[in-house]
Order: sequence, then C-alpha cells, then structure tokens
Amino acid sequence: MLIMDAITAWLVPIVILAALVIWGFKILREYQRAVIFTLGRYTGVKGPGLIFVVPLIQQMVRVDMRTIVLDVPTQDVISRDNVSVKVNAVIYFRVIDADKAVIQVEDFMDATSQLSQTTLRSVLGKHELDEMLSERDKLNSDIQEVLDEQTDAWGIKVSNVEIKHVDIDESMIRAIARQAEAERNRRAKIINAEGELQAAERMVEAAEIMARAPGSMQLRYLHTLYDIAGEKSSTIVFPMPVDLMGGLEKVFGGTNQK
Repeated sequence: MLIMDAITAWLVPIVILAALVIWGFKILREYQRAVIFTLGRYTGVKGPGLIFVVPLIQQMVRVDMRTIVLDVPTQDVISRDNVSVKVNAVIYFRVIDADKAVIQVEDFMDATSQLSQTTLRSVLGKHELDEMLSERDKLNSDIQEVLDEQTDAWGIKVSNVEIKHVDIDESMIRAIARQAEAERNRRAKIINAEGELQAAERMVEAAEIMARAPGSMQLRYLHTLYDIAGEKSSTIVFPMPVDLMGGLEKVFGGTNQK
C-alpha cells in the first residue's frame, strides 16, 4: 500500500509536468509569427514551424503575415468645388513587423480601417469632382502614400489602394451630362470653323494660281460643264465666261459714252 501511494505521489507531478511540456509546443504555419512575452515583457518573435512557449511564464500572440483585403465603408466626401459624393474603396496591406503590430497599436486591423476612412475623406476633399472621375489612378496613389507613411510605425505596409465607386446625386448626373453635351457642341463648332478657315485659305490659293494662269480658268470652265452634263437633270445652266462679260462691258460702255 505504501508503495502504491509513493508511485502515485511521483506519477501525478510527472504527468502534470509532461502535460505542461506538451502544452508548450506550438505549430505555426508559414504565414504566421508568434510575438513572445515573458512575464509580460517582449522577448522576441518566433516561427514559423514548431516552437516552444514556456507554460505559465510565456505568452504568445499569433500574427497573420498575409496580405489583408480591407473594404473601406462608403464615406460622404465634399469635393473642393463643393459637390457632395459618396466614395468607397478597398485597401491591400500586410504586416511586415509582427512585434510592432502587436505592441505599438491595440488592434491594427481596426486602427487601419479607421485611418483609411479619415484619409479617404481628407485626400479626396482636396480635389474637384472632375479629378475624382478622371484621375482615379493618381488619387489611389496619393491615398496609398499617406496610409503607408502613417502605418509604418505599426509595422504595416500598404501595398495598394483602389477607389471602387464614386456615387453622385441624380441632379448632378444631369448637370454633368449637360456640361458634356455643351463641350461636344463647342468642339464641333471649333472643328467646323477650322474646316471653313482651311477651305477659305485653299480657295484663295487656287484663285491666286488661276489669276497667274488665265488658261486654267477655261479648263475649270470646261470641267464644270462636263460635271453638269454627267448629272441626270433636264435643265442645264451654262455659266457665262468671264472674258465674255468683260468684252460686253467694254462694248456697251463705249456705246454709252457716245
């Protein structure tokens, strides 16, 4: 009986110690890191693979090192030209320093989300509506640069920012449509005016050339008659040659003088 009591007295601590040792072994995946605290003090980062954490003395915090896709909720933004729009975006970031992500900020996911919302409103508020609609790549780059700089102290790298939707009121959509139509009309008028100007310049050049070569006028006259004859028309109007008009003017002018 005494032997059994002695074995039990030794066996229980051994089992407890073995359980604690087994409990202390942890397996971390390739994309995980463990931030180790010994008696509350930071002592290092372990992983991936099999690690050992001293039970009751050390604690660990798992950190996912993969790229995280964060959907930024829709934000009400007032542009620089006082247009109210609703904008949402998506942020791609990942933890590069696991110790900073745990020690420097309470909840890096929530902190990054809140910072993304305020940065989105701040950056877009400095631009006009036309820039939000036409220069989205530049705005994405500006937001990404600001976020990356501010989250660097948290051990976070913001790799990309994409503005998903820019929603505006129905009345503003109609105003933009009218503006676009007016712009198209303006460009059409400019193109027509430039065409008229070029045609007038070419006509002046042709007139100068014909003035230097009187025979070219007769050739042009014959070519016009040929074009008229080729048309299916019952009436043909023959233009009177300029030389004939000049001769008639001289004859009748001389008669009147007499």
